[in-house]
Amino acid sequence: MILESPTLDRDAFEQRTGWALKPEGACKAEVCVPLPEGDDLAAVAERLGMPLLHDEPHGLWSLGPESAVTGRALTTAQAPDFELPEVLSGQPFRLSSLRGQKVLLVAWASW
Repeated sequence: MILESPTLDRDAFEQRTGWALKPEGACKAEVCVPLPEGDDLAAVAERLGMPLLHDEPHGLWSLGPESAVTGRALTTAQAPDFELPEVLSGQPFRLSSLRGQKVLLVAWASW
């Protein structure tokens, strides 16, 4: 989740993470995690085991997936389907063509 400030927007947080912020704490399905008072994004991220990074030169914040609560960084190993051109032929390639096989996705950006 990319943010432009460390201020917690409760509606956006719930929509993008699945965690509803209620009086009893952050809740997702049957799990509720008590939270401190206020809208401190850093405190919420810490309680849910979500990494929070600040890119100061660009004024952006990145909030990663929870891991402390579920014990895993990923809640599922199923990637969404997408299509990209093959490097050599330029022909379209769909990730779903590899369904049933183990696949390692490596992402890289020059910035």
